[in-house]
Amino acid sequence: MSEKTRVVITGATSGLGKEMAVQLARRGWRIALTGRREDKLKEVAKAVQDAGGEALILVGSVTEPAAVKAHYATIRETWGGVDWAILNAGIGDSEHGRRFNAEAVRRTFDTNVFGAAYWIEAVIPDMLRAKRGVIAGIASLAAYRGLPQSGSYSASKAALVTLLESTRIDLRGTGVDVVTVCPGFVKSELTARNNEKDMWFLLETDDGVRRLLAGIDRRKREVHFPWQLSLLMKYVIHNLPGCIYEPLAKRLIKRDKRPAAPAPTRA
Repeated sequence: MSEKTRVVITGATSGLGKEMAVQLARRGWRIALTGRREDKLKEVAKAVQDAGGEALILVGSVTEPAAVKAHYATIRETWGGVDWAILNAGIGDSEHGRRFNAEAVRRTFDTNVFGAAYWIEAVIPDMLRAKRGVIAGIASLAAYRGLPQSGSYSASKAALVTLLESTRIDLRGTGVDVVTVCPGFVKSELTARNNEKDMWFLLETDDGVRRLLAGIDRRKREVHFPWQLSLLMKYVIHNLPGCIYEPLAKRLIKRDKRPAAPAPTRA
């Protein structure tokens, strides 16, 4: 491994991405930061440098394959590649099925699934040649069931969990580890729009990131936290029959009284 471990973090402008960058910088690591907001990336880069790390700013979207390829080419030219790839970029707007919007689903999958896939494709060849490396995808406990008013988010995270699992199996024995991270509620820009009363076992950002990184350090196949919500989602709710889960989930949310969207016009 290089003298200083090299890591790329997607979606590094705020929240989990920013906190991961700072905590890893305290180890003296080299951190490549990707995101769409250059001003925010510059703030994170300064925080990384102040914490003892080395920062590389890469402005662009994970939804654009050309941008991902260009970003990885810059990393290779600057540092020779990466040892860790933390695929953190994600979006998750709430939407009710009465106003189902296929375009919103596409946008969510573009970031949460294809954004991760483009980076996996970029880093795997060099990691395989080096016979070492870590790919960590930030999914969610929401992957284990279709949550009310969160269809595109739950579906995209379920797809990411499955994609990472399959890739992990394929890469067994190569020296490349694939880690699936499924956090519960952690304070971030994404969760700030929610009512805290609805976010069970909500964690502070630094606490959530410490747990996340500890799991990646141990190269665990799957990292879940907090344990209370993990136990509930993965082992209880996930296994409930639909005839029990669906009425229960419906009662857990406030009734949406807005009118359903009209059916789309077909050509």
